[in-house]
Amino acid sequence: MFGYLLLAILVLSTAAFYVGRAAGRRFVAAGGPNPHSLPGYHGLFVAIWVGVPALVLVLLWVGFQGAVIDALLVASLPPPLTGGASPAQLQLLLSEIKNVAGGLIFKEPSAEIRAAADTWLRWSEIARWAMAVVALAAMTLGLFIGRSRLAPRFRARHSVERFTSAVMILCSVIAVLVTVGIIASLVFESLEFFRFVPLHEFLFGLRWEPQIAIRPDQVAGSGAFGAVPVFLGTLLIALIAMVVAVPIGIFTAVYLVEYAGERVRSIVKPALEMLAGVPTVVYGFFAVLTVAPAIREAGGLLGLATSPNSALAAGLVMGIMIIPFISSLADDAIRAVPRALCDGSLAMGATRAETMTRVVLPAALPGIAGGILLALSRAIGETMIVVMAAGLIASLTVNPLDSVTTVTVQIVTLLIGDTAFDSPKTLAAFALGLVLFLVTLGLNVWALSIVRRYREQYD
Repeated sequence: MFGYLLLAILVLSTAAFYVGRAAGRRFVAAGGPNPHSLPGYHGLFVAIWVGVPALVLVLLWVGFQGAVIDALLVASLPPPLTGGASPAQLQLLLSEIKNVAGGLIFKEPSAEIRAAADTWLRWSEIARWAMAVVALAAMTLGLFIGRSRLAPRFRARHSVERFTSAVMILCSVIAVLVTVGIIASLVFESLEFFRFVPLHEFLFGLRWEPQIAIRPDQVAGSGAFGAVPVFLGTLLIALIAMVVAVPIGIFTAVYLVEYAGERVRSIVKPALEMLAGVPTVVYGFFAVLTVAPAIREAGGLLGLATSPNSALAAGLVMGIMIIPFISSLADDAIRAVPRALCDGSLAMGATRAETMTRVVLPAALPGIAGGILLALSRAIGETMIVVMAAGLIASLTVNPLDSVTTVTVQIVTLLIGDTAFDSPKTLAAFALGLVLFLVTLGLNVWALSIVRRYREQYD
């Protein structure tokens, strides 16, 4: 029902747009006072009145419908089922009722549960149809109000622009609040973690073994939360990836801008950008099935001890994955350099290579630095390739042929499974996330300072 309602809102809003635009065109053809706004703004004004209130109403209805029906259902249950039950027990009871309503019956339910399931189905159906009726009524009322306000001198453009500004402000506020919420959750949960594990042990400890007993009857280690091996593995894989991606990406951009013909460029650039759309799990399979065996065979021929999962395999494949980020942004940055700088350098007798290395690349450095920063952030945040090609073991090593792990892989590993959120093992994931956030923020600030310095020099 929700999907059909969204489709109905879209269709009726489109129809309302054409109704409003037709009215605006009639104002123009009437030959009276010059209309204040173009016919398109009249159409958008009516479409907003039809679509936006109905969309907000449907979203609020969907958000609160489940809670309201659950509360009414609990109130209608017989006292023997709910008497003295805790909130957790009530939730289990509601889950059982919904499972029975959905046909997921693991044992024969009681008559009261089956009756409650029938009641839940009936009320849910009534609520869905009521939502549809109310939404259609709201759209009809919005069409009447919006159309009745149209007039030749009506300031439809101002109303549409105010609505657009309000939407953009709302989106900005939501983005800021989401960011603040993420930071607050990271900080709060990290402080809880540091109540169990000292900060210096986490930042400078050399052993990472977060497996601890979470139940009294469980056999497990006492846990070690020294994150240096995790940080070192992240830096090692990211460094290998950047060593592969940065020169290839920049040289590719230089070739496509200065040396390649239009026919070659029309083939090579789309082919490179297709790499950015390949799912990371495909890169992971490529690393496991092709790159890692090749590295093991090469290591065996050279007499080197090579792990089945290695940082080198993950870094090489990750470098291939992020080449399009650097190449595309470097291409755009080089093309944005004023042609007068190139012509002046060539007029002074410089070669094309000297012009590129001494004039164009320094002038395009802000854009290139942005591409490199984006690629670095992508490399640091990658998970699937590392899981499949580098492993899960946190090893204190800088040998690229050994198995290592990264911060993102450990965050995923720590949050998987039936683990309480008040244990050091789970809270360690938030501490890792906070450190990763601070490192990324520092890289951004550093990159912005570099960009600002060169921008002042070449503006």
